[in-house]
Amino acid sequence: MRSIFKVLAPAALVCGSVSAQPFVHQVAYDPAKDSPSEIISKAANLVPSSRQLEFLQLGFTAFIHFGINTYTGAEWGSGKEAAELFNPGDTFDPDQWCSVAKEAGMKMMVITVKHHDGFCLWQSRYNDTFSVRAIPWRNGKGDVLRALTDACRKRGLKLGIYLSPADLYQIESPGGYYGNGSKYVSSVIPTQPASFSSEPTKVRADKPSNAPVFTLEADDYNRYFMNQLYELLTEYGPVHEVWFDGATPKSKGGQAYTKTEWFKLIRTLAPNAVIFGGPDVRWCGNEAGKTRDNEWNVLPVANELAAGDDRTQPDLGSDSRLTSKSYDEGGRKHEPTLLNYLVPEINTSIRAGWFWRNEHEQAVRTADDVFDIYERATGGNGVFLLNVPPDRHGRFADRDVAVLKETGRRIRSTYGDLSRMEGVTSDQPALVDGKADTIWQTPGKQVEATFRFSSARRINRFVIGEAVGTVGERVNQHALDAWIDGGWREIASAGNIGFKRILRFPSVETDRFRLRILESRLPAAISGIAFHYYDQPLPSLTREQDAAGNVTLVGPKTQSFSWKPHGQADTSSSFSIHYTVDGSLPTSQSPVFEKRIALPEGGTVKAAAFSNGKSGPVLEARIGIASTDWSVKEVSSEHAGYEGSNAIDGKADTQWHTDWEVKAAVHPYTLVVDTGKTRTVSGFTYLPRQDKRVPDGMVETGEFSLSPDGRQWGKPEPFRFGNLLNDPARRIHLFNKPIANVRYFRFVSKTGAAGKPYAGAAEIGLLGN
Repeated sequence: MRSIFKVLAPAALVCGSVSAQPFVHQVAYDPAKDSPSEIISKAANLVPSSRQLEFLQLGFTAFIHFGINTYTGAEWGSGKEAAELFNPGDTFDPDQWCSVAKEAGMKMMVITVKHHDGFCLWQSRYNDTFSVRAIPWRNGKGDVLRALTDACRKRGLKLGIYLSPADLYQIESPGGYYGNGSKYVSSVIPTQPASFSSEPTKVRADKPSNAPVFTLEADDYNRYFMNQLYELLTEYGPVHEVWFDGATPKSKGGQAYTKTEWFKLIRTLAPNAVIFGGPDVRWCGNEAGKTRDNEWNVLPVANELAAGDDRTQPDLGSDSRLTSKSYDEGGRKHEPTLLNYLVPEINTSIRAGWFWRNEHEQAVRTADDVFDIYERATGGNGVFLLNVPPDRHGRFADRDVAVLKETGRRIRSTYGDLSRMEGVTSDQPALVDGKADTIWQTPGKQVEATFRFSSARRINRFVIGEAVGTVGERVNQHALDAWIDGGWREIASAGNIGFKRILRFPSVETDRFRLRILESRLPAAISGIAFHYYDQPLPSLTREQDAAGNVTLVGPKTQSFSWKPHGQADTSSSFSIHYTVDGSLPTSQSPVFEKRIALPEGGTVKAAAFSNGKSGPVLEARIGIASTDWSVKEVSSEHAGYEGSNAIDGKADTQWHTDWEVKAAVHPYTLVVDTGKTRTVSGFTYLPRQDKRVPDGMVETGEFSLSPDGRQWGKPEPFRFGNLLNDPARRIHLFNKPIANVRYFRFVSKTGAAGKPYAGAAEIGLLGN
C-alpha cells in the first residue's frame, strides 16, 4: 500500500520553499508577551519528533489487558489477591494474539505488564511474591512479556509496555514500598536486589555489560519502579511505547513520582520509544473511542511534566486555546510556558470492560463500530489503540477474533485498493505522482487543487495529509467538491488536517474532484491525497424485547457502548432480515422478520441481514421469559417511587432501589417474585440501574434461589457481577444445568458496588430452558 504520508527532511521540499525550523516538537513562549499572531506562527511551525512521527505512522495498535483481573472478573484489583489465581495453562498463546492483530492491521502490541493491583507479568527480580515468579504456572518460570516479545519479533510487530505507577500490592503489603515514608537517598539503577534498601548504591551484579548505570536521589518506591523499568527496557523489546496511566485507585503516605528521572531513563534506554502520559503521547479525553471534530496536536503546556496531563476540552488546540494566558486541567489552572507537539491516542476496548470477564454476557463491539473508530481515529490526526483482552486460557476469544479479522478485511479492501488512483491527473502533480519525496507547498492560505480521472469512479472516501514532519500542521478548514450535473457540488468538509484526515461521504460517481483549502494558520504543505471506495457490508443487527416476550430485530442501530455512533457510511442498500429460533444459523430461506417475534417462554434468536446473495453478521440473542404475569411477594426494602415491582416491569428506565433514607442501611436485601406458573429455567439476568452511572443500588454479590411454591427453596446459587459501574449492561448468570418445576425466585443482595449499602435493579429476569 502506497503511503501518502511522507517523512521528509526540509531540503526535500520541491513545491515551494520552507525555511528550516529553529525548533522541533517543543518551543518556549509567553502568552502574556507574545502576540496572538506570533503564537499561532510558532504553533504552525512546530513539528513532531522523529519518534512521534514514527508513532503516528503506526495508525492502529493493540492494547492487551491481562493479569489477575482476568481471573477475578474485576476491572481494578485490590493487590490482596492470591497470586496463584493467575494461570493461563498450556493454552497460553501470545503468537495467536500477534497473528490476529496483524491480520486486523495493527502495528504494535501494548501490554499491561503491571496493572494497578501490582501483579507483574515478567520475571522481575524485585517482586517474587506477587508476580509470575510466585505461582505454580510453569513452575514459577513463566514470563508473559518474554513470550509476547518473541511473538512480536516473529510477526514483525512493535512492542509497548504499560507499567502502572499506582501499585496496590505495594500499598497493602506489610513492608510494601509505596508511601512507606522512606527518605530520598543516593541510589543507583539497577540496584542489587539483595541490598535494595540497606545498600541502595550497590549496582546489580548481573547488569547487562553494555547498559548504563543511573545515579539519583530516590525513595524506596521510585527506586523500585525505576529498577523495574530498567529490567523491561534492557531485557525485552526493543520497546517503542511506555504507557503511564494517571489513575490512582488508592494513595498512601503522600507518595510522589520522580517522573523527570523516569523520562531520563527511558530516553537513554529506549530512545525510539514514545511516552504516553509524558511529553510525547496524550490521552484523547475519553475511553469510548470518541474523537474530536478537530484534533490539533500542538498544545500549550505548563512544563514538560504537565504535558501528558489529561485534558478533555472539545476545542483543545484551537487558536483561542493557544493564545489564552492559562488553561484548565482537572479543575486546576495552569500558566503555559511551552507549545508542545503531543500525539493523541484514541483508546477504547473491543469488549465492555478492559479485562476479559466471560463469554456469555460481556458485550463485544461489532466490526461496524471498530472500523468506524479506526477511520475517525487514524483519519483524525491520531492513533487508534484498541484493547483486546485475552481470556483465562491466554487466547483471544472467538468473538473478538471474528471482529478483528473482519475489521482488517475492511481496512485492506478500502485503503489497500489504489485502483481509483490509477490515471488521475492534477494541476498540482506532486499530490498524485506517487513519490514520497514531493509535496505541494501552497502559495497562500486559501488555495485549490483539481483532480481528473480517465473515467468516472465511484468514491466515498478522501484521504489527505499535511507534511507535519517538516512543516507543521496548518490547515484549519478545507472542503472537497465533486463535478456533478455540470457543476461543482460540495460533498464533504472538515476543519484541520494534520498528519492524516479521512473525509467520509455518501458515494458519488464522477471523473472530477476539487480540493479547497479555505483557511490556514500559514501556507500549508500537503503531503498527498488519495481517493477510495468503502463497500459497506450489510449491517449488524440488534434486538429489542418487551415485558411480554415480544422481540423486534433492528439494524443498523447504536450498540450498547457509549461512543460516537457510526453514521457516515453508505447504508443506502436495502436488505431483509431472516431469523431462526431453533438454534440453527439463519439463511436466506429462513423466516423473514416482518413483525414482532413472540417468545413468551424465552429462547434464543439468531438473525442476519441478507441482500443479493450476501449476508451480514449473525446476531445471537438470548431472550428472557415474559414478565407480564409476575408479581412481587416480598421485598425487604424499597424507596417510594422505586418499588420492587419496577424490577419486573420490563422497562429499563424504571428501577427498584432500597430505601436510602434509612440511617442504618445494610445488606442483605431480599426480593421474592411469583412468576405465575411453573416452568424450567436455565439462568437469570440482572440489569443494573440505567439512569446514571453511580454505584448506589448496583448489586455486586448475592444469592439467587428457586422454588416451586414459595415455601420450599432450592440451594442458593451465589453470584458476582464485576465492573457494573463502568459497564452497566445486562448480566447473565447461567446455572450448571436447567432446573425444572420453578415458579418463584428469590434475589438476595450481599454487597453493593463500591461498598454501597443499597441494592436495586432496573430489571431481573429468568431464562428459559
